[in-house]
Amino acid sequence: MRADLIALLPELVLATLAMVVLLAGLASGKPRHGLLSAGAVLALAATGVTLWLAAGATDPAAHFFSGMFALDRFAVFFKTLFLLSSALVVLLSLDYLKRNDYRPGEYLALVMFATVGMMTMASGVNLAVIYVGLELMALSTYILAGYFRREVKSHEAAAKYFVLGALSSGILLYGLSLIYGATGTLDLATLARVLAGAKPGPTAVVGVALLACGFLFKVAAVPFHVWTPDVYEGAPTPITAFMSVGPKAAAFAMFLRVFVGGLAPLAASWVWLVGAAAVLTMIWGNVAALTQDNVKRMLAYSSIAHAGYALVGLVAGGPAGVNSVLFYMLVYTVTNLGAFGFVIMLESRGYAGETVADYAGLARRHPAAAFGMLLFMLSLGGIPPTAGFMGKLYLFAAAVNAGYVWLVVVAVVMSAVSLYYYLRIVLQMYLREGDGAEPAELVAAPWTERVIWVCGAAVLLIGVLPAPFLAAARATAGLLGLP
Repeated sequence: MRADLIALLPELVLATLAMVVLLAGLASGKPRHGLLSAGAVLALAATGVTLWLAAGATDPAAHFFSGMFALDRFAVFFKTLFLLSSALVVLLSLDYLKRNDYRPGEYLALVMFATVGMMTMASGVNLAVIYVGLELMALSTYILAGYFRREVKSHEAAAKYFVLGALSSGILLYGLSLIYGATGTLDLATLARVLAGAKPGPTAVVGVALLACGFLFKVAAVPFHVWTPDVYEGAPTPITAFMSVGPKAAAFAMFLRVFVGGLAPLAASWVWLVGAAAVLTMIWGNVAALTQDNVKRMLAYSSIAHAGYALVGLVAGGPAGVNSVLFYMLVYTVTNLGAFGFVIMLESRGYAGETVADYAGLARRHPAAAFGMLLFMLSLGGIPPTAGFMGKLYLFAAAVNAGYVWLVVVAVVMSAVSLYYYLRIVLQMYLREGDGAEPAELVAAPWTERVIWVCGAAVLLIGVLPAPFLAAARATAGLLGLP
């Protein structure tokens, strides 16, 4: 029991501190944005310290709570990524919440509860535990999508996300029940042994297909992507940034745990399904983004396309495929948070920042801001020497080495297509003249700017010096039952 509690301690600490932030926000007579945001960041930092102490005090090969929970290096990698992304989103939200005059207590607590769910998903080595973490994350993000109650778009985003999310959860749960009925277990290690020892029946195959459909919804893969553009456009922009990185990375952690680990003996049955989804996702995400004038919708379709790229690593499988997906999640997190940070910074009266035309003349007015946005657009497009280039390089190399050259050809062509809509923003910033109105609030968002420059520095650092980050990803592959 002592070892079990130590392994679960990071989640317990974060959940407790989230309740403290929630009660402090309710007890406060007036919104205390700075104080509560600082408390949330410190809570996430304290959870990170607890995570590393707990990881050092437990056996990384051990499973806890009767074999349902793990604190291996795979879990530590993803949990660190979740805590980092959540802390950056809290800082991105500080100036935004002040400007829109919303109370921060419930908002910050929900971000922290969603993070607890994501951390549980990363540690789950039992399908029931993974599902519980998934639902905690999903319920928190449903509310966050509709948090701005005075905006109709926010209501619409929350309603669509909730209805379609509930449908996908039902599909996933039905697939899970079929797998349990066919194998008699929800434990991933036991599941792998059972499936390897006998030819799976149709019940198990259908269960895997339904499970894949539920997972593909969570990563916003085609044809389960329809909720993404509307939800990303209608949700508060910091929450859009959060949903595009944290829950997506958690969904890929779940995908890797279940499919590359527990369902590896059935790879022949699911690789073609995931490969087809990767192709459709890359093509549709990039082609649909070409026609978007709203930057949030454009980044939503870009997020769909990047889910397709990450699925290439999942199809490749093996240690190289797993390593490339983990590394790509890190790259995508810092790049996308930086890009959305600029949208948040420019969202002010008379300079909305949501349409491509809003970026006209930005290089003349604010050359440093324009350079930062240029950096993130190049990284999303996969241009060296940015982190995006290194992320795609390792993904595509893993797929080529696994024999999926045709999949890499599609990915490279679609990466070239994506440059068109990313460079549209660059064209507006550097070659178009704005209306001459100065955005008064552009320089009045200090924490947003700091997050942007942290993400920009990370994009350049990872692009120029990827070795330490790749080493952190490589340390995890053997813990999924890989050779």
